[in-house]
Amino acid sequence: MPPTLASLVHHSALKLTVRAGEDRLDVPVRWAHVSELADPVPYMEGGELLLVTALKLDAEDPEAMHRYVKRLAGAGVVGLGFAVGVNYEAVPDALVDAARAEGLPLLEVPRRTPFLAISKAVSAAIAADQYRAVTAGFAAQRELTRQALSHGPEGVLAALAAQVDGWAALYDASGAVVAAAPEWAGRRAARLTADVERLRERPAPASAVVGGPAQPEGGGRDTDRVELHSIGTTRRPRAALAVGTAGAPGTAERYAVHSAVALLTLTTERSRSLHAAEQRLGAAVLRMLLAGEPDHARAVAGDLYGGLLDAPFRMIVAEAPAGRGAGPLGTLGEVVEAAAARAGEAVLAVPDGDRLVVLATDGGAAVAACLAHAAALEGGPADTGGGDGEGLTVGLSAPSGPIAASAAYKQAEQALSVARRRGRVCVEHEQLAAGSVLPLLADDAVRAFADGLLRALREHDATGRGDLVASLRAWLSRHGQWDAAAADLGVHRHTLRYRMRRVEEILGRSLDDADVRMELWLALKATAPDS
Repeated sequence: MPPTLASLVHHSALKLTVRAGEDRLDVPVRWAHVSELADPVPYMEGGELLLVTALKLDAEDPEAMHRYVKRLAGAGVVGLGFAVGVNYEAVPDALVDAARAEGLPLLEVPRRTPFLAISKAVSAAIAADQYRAVTAGFAAQRELTRQALSHGPEGVLAALAAQVDGWAALYDASGAVVAAAPEWAGRRAARLTADVERLRERPAPASAVVGGPAQPEGGGRDTDRVELHSIGTTRRPRAALAVGTAGAPGTAERYAVHSAVALLTLTTERSRSLHAAEQRLGAAVLRMLLAGEPDHARAVAGDLYGGLLDAPFRMIVAEAPAGRGAGPLGTLGEVVEAAAARAGEAVLAVPDGDRLVVLATDGGAAVAACLAHAAALEGGPADTGGGDGEGLTVGLSAPSGPIAASAAYKQAEQALSVARRRGRVCVEHEQLAAGSVLPLLADDAVRAFADGLLRALREHDATGRGDLVASLRAWLSRHGQWDAAAADLGVHRHTLRYRMRRVEEILGRSLDDADVRMELWLALKATAPDS
């Protein structure tokens, strides 16, 4: 620890005597400074032991001493050393009373103790403290490295928490806590997810200091200071480290934190290389599945993706605007992969230009994370303000297996196309099968076709010579039943028959043709106000 006034008082060679402030001798001393100025405050930084002989002071004037000592205390001076036997044979009472009133430690320095000896003692103690801190820092580095090699990131966190006498947590690319030490720190760390996300928006390396939760949990002690550090070397860090302590870390603790950041960064970069290799392998597995070669795909996947191919999976196809895929698609990939890793699931994610193709276990954490991410983007700032989700569109297939992988891919593409037309972030194929075909008619091309098909009938009706569009709608809705349709319109069935003949004449199509009836019905639905 750094030198204190108490350690100087107990220094046998200095022979210092405490005349005031006996209860404040445990304050660290940053330096010993000699000044005979009447006002040395402008040259102080705080934490100094000021040494004086009162050469230019009226040390017996109570008011002058009160102002002098008050200024020193306000500037952060931790103690005043007064040399006796030079200008004053004893410490003046006025100075002693002023020091006691301000609570400023006052040390009597005997004539035989030069100020230089006190400065040397302070300097030697500071150097020794720094040496101890550096030595402890190197020891911490060795222990953290040993833990990283033997136990991975979890070992690094445990060793770091012990070194700083606090807690440590590691966050993945999605901002979720993946490991914490001690165990009780997991819930505390989870409350800082928003702060971690803000840190990840800054280029690496980045750090921030935030306040910790007010109440301890699970036996842990309260902390009021949390440091956040980005982990990774890319523009957008892939992970983050949180370190909670009761106060600002010292030199040794700072060494430990920086060592942990370096070790975790190395681990992350190694993981990225492995991840890139896995992606290349995953792309080969996907190509084999889509080519109808599930057995070859299983053989290539081995243990890496084998479990995924043995259970029902969902095919996810995500797309982003050209040139902007890296942001939204990269974020989605991180979200599904992080969720799968936390749940112990296998997941296959293959970037493909402005698309991302994902195979994930049906009903698993990765699919749920994908849907949750899309729901968060739906209608949120990412859809309108250029966030990482800008322009993202996602289609999900129905549950499938390796033999039907190609069909699942087509289902996901169909759902993706519908999502794009509807202006949605995500559509599942089951929603198309279970819902109505009518929402699909909202496409502009379909509306244009419908308007063109019905235009001649609407122009005829606009002349006041009949009501062919309404009659056609009623007749089709009644499946060609003349009496029922005529009753709906309030006209005689012969009138309706005449109108349907006029429809055929104007359109040049026969209503006996089922395809014609289908096209006309869909055109009516596409252009109806309530469709």
